[in-house]
Amino acid sequence: MGGVFGRWGGAAWLAACALLASLAGCDNSPWESGAASQNTLFTAMQENSPRHMDSVASYWSNDLTFTMQIYEPPYGYHYLKRPYELVGKSAEAVAQPRFLDKDGHELPQDAPIEQIAESVYDVHIKHGILYQPHPAFARDAAGNFLYHHLKPGELAGRSSPWEFEKTGTRELVADDFVYAIKRQATTRITAPVYSIFSEHVIGLADYGQLIKLEDAKLRAGSDPASLDRPFLDFRKYPLAGAFALDKYTFRVRIKGRYPQWNYWMAMTFMAPVPWEAEEFYAQPGMAVANLTYDIWPVGTGPFMLSEYHKDRLQVMLRNPNYRGEPYPCEGAPGDKEAGLLDDCGKKTPFVDKIVVVAEREQVPQRAKFRQGYYDLEVFDRTDKGMEYIVEKENSDEVRKDYDAKGFRLDRFDDVWSYVIAFNMLDPVIGDGATPQEAERHRKLREAISIAIDWEEFAKVFPYRAGPAAMGPIPAGIFGSRQQTAAGVNPVTHRLVGGVPVRRSIEDARALMVEAGYPGGRDAATGRPLVLNYDFYALPTPERKIEIDWVVRQFAKLDIQLEVRATDNNQFQDKIRKGKHQVFWTGWNADYPDAENFLVLFYGPNSKSLSDGENQSNYRNPRYDALFEEMRSLPDGPRKQALIDQMVDMLRQDAPWSWGYFPYSSDAVQHWVYNSKAALLIRDHGRYLRIDVDERRRAQAEWNRPVWWPMVVLTLAFAGLLLLAVQSFRRRERLNARGELLPA
Repeated sequence: MGGVFGRWGGAAWLAACALLASLAGCDNSPWESGAASQNTLFTAMQENSPRHMDSVASYWSNDLTFTMQIYEPPYGYHYLKRPYELVGKSAEAVAQPRFLDKDGHELPQDAPIEQIAESVYDVHIKHGILYQPHPAFARDAAGNFLYHHLKPGELAGRSSPWEFEKTGTRELVADDFVYAIKRQATTRITAPVYSIFSEHVIGLADYGQLIKLEDAKLRAGSDPASLDRPFLDFRKYPLAGAFALDKYTFRVRIKGRYPQWNYWMAMTFMAPVPWEAEEFYAQPGMAVANLTYDIWPVGTGPFMLSEYHKDRLQVMLRNPNYRGEPYPCEGAPGDKEAGLLDDCGKKTPFVDKIVVVAEREQVPQRAKFRQGYYDLEVFDRTDKGMEYIVEKENSDEVRKDYDAKGFRLDRFDDVWSYVIAFNMLDPVIGDGATPQEAERHRKLREAISIAIDWEEFAKVFPYRAGPAAMGPIPAGIFGSRQQTAAGVNPVTHRLVGGVPVRRSIEDARALMVEAGYPGGRDAATGRPLVLNYDFYALPTPERKIEIDWVVRQFAKLDIQLEVRATDNNQFQDKIRKGKHQVFWTGWNADYPDAENFLVLFYGPNSKSLSDGENQSNYRNPRYDALFEEMRSLPDGPRKQALIDQMVDMLRQDAPWSWGYFPYSSDAVQHWVYNSKAALLIRDHGRYLRIDVDERRRAQAEWNRPVWWPMVVLTLAFAGLLLLAVQSFRRRERLNARGELLPA
């Protein structure tokens, strides 16, 4: 029985050794064991899962992480070339329009715009493209659909398409694109570009009215609150402006001349939709089980959604039916030297899986990237690298660490903006009920626009830096005068020594007096001016710093700002209902044309009135008339003149405080190859290649365990355990002799 090597002492040492062994097997990886060796790309999405993955409804940057990898519109942008170049994606090539006059006669390409009654686009799609596997396509031996006529109870608790035993596929055909255009008229889900498409696609506006009536017939007598909605089959209703010429060719007829239409055909709104998926998801009980096209899309792209855990985790797997489009062999100057052409001609995609985690806090998100557990910090963002660039500039120690780790942090100008905007429907800060009231409100908005010091913002938050915007159009887009003396906004700036300088706060206070709010109080009632500030993300510690900065800008004019920060889904609902007042927003260009920025102020595109993307609900008949003429013009002097007039009008009316144009920079690990971030190219998942051996070695090196605390804790645990054993044995001996223990 003797000493520490007795039966109980040996057990103590064994327990201590077991603890040490278990600690030695632990690490700080958030992934399952062996994940670093898998051909999987790990990344984050900020805060929320996508709001919509239905191609009709999807219009938010979070959505693009998934929709641009799953769907294939007719066109896309060449991955490497700059300026941006449209290329065929599911289409063989970019279609050039034919122009017709009012009698249907073909016109030459240089025909005057006033003679062009119609533009005709005949799009030829590639042969042999297959949809991803999906139960909507599954058939029995007789050719009947297996899962299109499920009876009550046959859904059997399924909540994922992958819980069905059988799947199938079919070839992509021209009618699927026609179906997609018709679906823009749906009443079943929000359709943010229907108002735009209905202005251009011949017959689509009337088609929308027809669909509204047909949908009402289908749902007559049903519970309006029910999630079950009978299949609305758009194949039954022809559309004059879109139809298939043959199995692989569809025609779109556009009113007049609209050069931007080809850009729209590079967006997911034009992605093909298989009617089988719509019918499958329309069955009773599907929506309650979260089996909807808005959660489980069906596409022909390189990836397909395999897991969906709302606001937590989404996973995409390689689509086994994807044909393997080759990696490009041409690029922009410098791409070859940067190694961006090394995979020329190889079949894509290169990764087997993309895991996307919802991160609500930036601290753990950034920590996972610095430790090597995220390959890209945030998949859908092109600004995350700025934080690392700033940290390198501020610290030699950090610079050495980041350089040693090989973080890829290229910085470049891009086509996007952040602004603080005003709801023009609001009775306090909007249009106004009378001309006199409208003028006072305009001066209030101008005063606020002067007070919000965007140059200071770039200094206080350098990781969000970019030049202060002088209007809505960033540099690099035809029509922008952002980098010229003529482009200085006279409402907010003065040109001093050839440099734009923000007007003084005294100028802003003088406008406040003219607006009827001297010292931030209503001149008639003496009450303080209180405005509501709507923000699209929850006030995390990182966000709160920026929110507080905005509050201070309004305080310069003695305006009290009530902050109403919500998650993005609630924010979008509020804007659709017109319940917003002052709000932070941003815009990522959909395509490289001034029309895509100026459409944000086009009256018929009002968010709250017609579910468009004019979030400020700005309405100005003169602006709308100029916009309608401008968007039909090719780049040239006449288009520039119209853009200048429209921008001047917007500066004076100030529906936005124009904010800034951020720099872009992705945060990418050195083992991720072929990364070339750009806002307009969000289908980059198929181009990215991972060296898993590099990643595994880096993760091991960057996360080496510190052993001495483990050893000390283990020895301490062993010592305490031995003391407990000795105390227990002494108690047993005393009890055996009948001795009393002290009380």
